[in-house]
Amino acid sequence: MTRPVFADPKTGFVFKRLFGSEEHKDLILALLNGLLELDRAHRIVSVELLAPEQRPAVTELKYSIVDVKCRDARGVTYVVEMQVLNVEGFEKRVVYNVAKAYVGQLGRGQLYPELNDVIGITICDFELWPRSEGLHVPMLSRWRMQEQHDGERGLGQLQFVFLELPKYDVSRPPQTVVERWAYFFREAESLTMVPEVLAQPPYVDALEAARTAGFSEEEWDAYIRAGMAIQDERGALSLARMEGRKEGREDGLRQGIEAVCQVLGIELTDARRQEMATLDAAGLAALIARIQARKDWQA
Repeated sequence: MTRPVFADPKTGFVFKRLFGSEEHKDLILALLNGLLELDRAHRIVSVELLAPEQRPAVTELKYSIVDVKCRDARGVTYVVEMQVLNVEGFEKRVVYNVAKAYVGQLGRGQLYPELNDVIGITICDFELWPRSEGLHVPMLSRWRMQEQHDGERGLGQLQFVFLELPKYDVSRPPQTVVERWAYFFREAESLTMVPEVLAQPPYVDALEAARTAGFSEEEWDAYIRAGMAIQDERGALSLARMEGRKEGREDGLRQGIEAVCQVLGIELTDARRQEMATLDAAGLAALIARIQARKDWQA
């Protein structure tokens, strides 16, 4: 198999290679400062990478999500996640991970004032808040608690940042730091050379770290397996959703038959219910049409 010039940074293997290794610690610093939109006076200058925690056994999240945890000199913890697939309960899981990192700081005998803030940064390869639903959440959104009457912000111990990659405007070159990061994550695997818009640090450094020519055979095999696993998960989720829609339509048709029978005074015997159970959506639709036309199941 011919290797692309650059590996996809959205896969777990490459994401951790770039943003979860001591060798490339400058990249996680640049990503944090960029997505948090910190000015020079407030920039994070150093972080300590934290050991990954054991994730709860949720099969549909086995490969499609990867995270990197780090802590800065002030004690603030950052949970940086790459999420490829949109699965049920995704937002709740993000909140759970950040809250878990927050309470996990408190050991036996420690006091609440010793707790430091936790910021969750999630990069989504899908629209978490779709534009088609009339929402106006920007590509980069930042969330924290606020008082509901006058909008006063507070309780900032838990904060959330989301970068929704599909919302990147592909009609023009990236202009801001955030847009360059979005462009990097979206387009890296399709690039054949370093584009001018990513020709300066930290983006060029991220591309060089993702250059597949530097992968050993074992690393390349791990990258390929990670990509295949994500495709398998994507297919499994798609199939489950299709089957769910099919089952929902069939349930609706069965309820429709019951309603028609009730109006027409037709008794739903066990035999008739068993017949309904053997029919797919097309068969159920045909049956309800026959009942309405009084060509089947006469009252």
